[in-house]
Order: sequence, then structure tokens, then C-alpha cells
Amino acid sequence: MLSGFKFRGGIHPDYFKLTAGSRVRRADLPKEVILPLRQHVGAVCESLIEEGERVKVGQKIADSESPVSSPIHATISGTVAEISVRSTPTGERVRSIRIESDGRDRWLKGKGIDPEKSSREEILAKIRENGIVGLGGAAFPTHVKLNPPEGKRVDTVIINGAECEPYITADHRLMVEESRRIVRGAKIIAKVLGAERVIFAVEDNKPDAVERLRKATSGDFEVLALKTKYPQGDERHLIKAVLNREVPPGGLPFDVGVVVQNVGTAKAICDAVCDGIPLVERVVTVTGDVRKPGNLLVRIGTLFSNLIEQCGGPVGAVRKVISGGPMMGIAQSEDVPVIKGTNCILVFSERRVVEEEEMPCIRCGRCVDVCPMGLMPFMIRALVEKGKFDACSEYDIMSCDECGCCAYVCPAKIPLVQIIKRGKMALASAKEVGR
Repeated sequence: MLSGFKFRGGIHPDYFKLTAGSRVRRADLPKEVILPLRQHVGAVCESLIEEGERVKVGQKIADSESPVSSPIHATISGTVAEISVRSTPTGERVRSIRIESDGRDRWLKGKGIDPEKSSREEILAKIRENGIVGLGGAAFPTHVKLNPPEGKRVDTVIINGAECEPYITADHRLMVEESRRIVRGAKIIAKVLGAERVIFAVEDNKPDAVERLRKATSGDFEVLALKTKYPQGDERHLIKAVLNREVPPGGLPFDVGVVVQNVGTAKAICDAVCDGIPLVERVVTVTGDVRKPGNLLVRIGTLFSNLIEQCGGPVGAVRKVISGGPMMGIAQSEDVPVIKGTNCILVFSERRVVEEEEMPCIRCGRCVDVCPMGLMPFMIRALVEKGKFDACSEYDIMSCDECGCCAYVCPAKIPLVQIIKRGKMALASAKEVGR
């Protein structure tokens, strides 16, 4: 079944799904992991352990009393070697725990519950206890997302399998290989929210994933094949494409009766609730200019450099390493660790990274045509560069989701996303000062 709705704007970039046919393989157990104490939207966790302490896989090593946060668990067994401030793939620097492996991979056994016989509160507690966050990249604490404010009724759950970034196939392979556990996780989500309808939304460039999900659901849920278009994976655009409902400016999906969860999150919920397994590993696509691109099941905290070497090392001199896809990913060092929200490590060599000269804006309007949020990126850019940050609010700068469509189509090669980010940061700083 194809969805008949469309969302505003969007683009059709070239796709390089090099690893779409590559089965997930388990990465080698790392000799050490680095676990930042914030791998989620919300408050930084406080360490529950000290240097020199021995830990097991699955042991909770950090937590927070904040309502919006998520605990961190040890992902290898071994010794806590260091607690210090380090860089993360998000670009921030936070306190992090470095654990050296003992090579024994000893687990602290968790215990699951029967979701059919458990209360909503018991299920949410299990999800929080096991550190589950959104695995599509946003890393919002799942127990918070599944507990909408009083008065906000959710009638539909959308399980997001769009995976619209040009290189990433981690979700694709998960849908093909773990469809039954994803469906089981979706049932748990529906129970917690009291939703009558569950829809799996997958772009039509993944026909094998659509087929596997249809078999796994046995007709209990809807599986929609969506026409491929970037950035359909953004939950607001997905809701429009699937249900023809529009999330209001400044609003959230539950304002229109919907909750969207990534397929990886649904699988992690099943693991946590049914088996008591905390979020200690995830599937990561390692691709681009590496000798053996693939999809790896990776212990969180493994260094990017380790995984690049496990994929045969780079082809040529590395010019850029990106966490995420080329459209919304963040370029960084190879020495940062995989965190809960890391779905892809993209390596570009010199041949693929071309410096292009920025030209004057010709006001062609292409950025306006493709903006999924209906913004005027060229106008926002002009205001930011003139330092008129207050005026940017009139052009709804904070609604920009930084998808990169505008920069992709700009004939003048203007780095519109970076400029808009600068404007958003200036506005946020001004508000902070004004408090």
C-alpha cells in the first residue's frame, strides 16, 4: 500500500546505499570504551562509579534525577580507567567514563517482564531503567516521549523506517533481520499510549524491508511504502506524508494525536521490556571511502577509528569523517566514540570532498521551493549576516530543522545551514542573557 499524501518541499539527492545488502555483523569487542555522561536530549548524568572500580556489561554507571534524562550502562566488562571531559559526536564536551576491557565480556543479567500482564507504569519504568532513547538520531528519552502530557490523547503510532539519508542502511538491515522484535516493540508502544492504530512507514527504496514487516505483522498493523524523498524521516514530514496531519509551529506530534518512534527504538524497547537488556549496543553503518563498507552491531563507546579499521580502513587519504549522513551529519575527529544516537560513520577521501567558491545570492528562490518548513532561507541568511537576529524570529528561524535541502540546491554554494545555525545560537544566547 502506497501513501497518497505529500509533504512540502524536499529533494531527491543521489543515493549511495552501498551497504543495503550487507547483513549486520557483530563488531569486535573493543579494548576500551568511552561513555559520555550525556548521550541523550536532557540533563547530563552523574557518575555512580569511581576510577579503579570493576564493572560488568549492563551495569548502570551513571544516572540523573532530572525528569528528562536517561541512564548510562557499562558496555564492556573491565576497569574504570578514567573519568574526564571529552569530545562527543554531537560536538559538545562532557564528562565521560573510560573503561578498559578485561576481555571476558561478563554481563550483569537483567530481568524482563511480560508486557501483556504489566501495567503502563511498569513498562515505562523498565524502558527508563534500561536507558532507551530514540535511535533515529535525536536521542530523546523514550520513557518521556511515551508519556504525553495529560489531556493529549494519542490515537496513532508511526514506526519510522524511512531512513532517508543517502548513505545510511542501519535501519534497513534491522527491518530485514529483526522485523519480529520490531513489531513486538511496536505492540508495547501502542499499549503504553493506548493507541488504536499502528503504521509502519518505509520508503519504497527498501522493498525487502516492506515485505518482511508485512509478514511479521500478519495483517495486525499497516505497512506503508512511501515514495522516496528527503527529508521524509523527520517526524513532522512523516506525519504529513502518512496521515495528512500538520504539526503546528512550535508544537509536537502528540498535538495532532501521533507519536513517532524509530524502528531501532522499537527493537530496543522489546529488548528492554521483554528481556531486561539495557541499551549497550546498536547497529551502525560504516560506509563511504572505506575498503569494506558494512553494517556493524557495535558496543556503545567504541571509537570511530576502531570501526573504520574493522571495515578495512580508508580508501585514500581521509578528508572528512562524518557522524550521520551527508545531509545532517556532523564532521569530526576519528577519535570520538559511538554514542546512543550514532547511526552512521561516513568516511570521505580527498576525491569526494571538493572546496567550492561561495558566490553572491541571486535570489533565485530555489531554497524556498525545497524548504519542508516553508521558510525563506535566503532572507534569514541576509538577516543573520547583518546581525539582525531579532528580525530572524519574524521569519521563523527557530522552525528550521537544519535538514540541508536549501544548501543542497543553492547554485551560489552558500552554506545556508551553517549560517542559520549561527542565527539560532545567537537568538538562544540573547534569551539566556535576558533571563
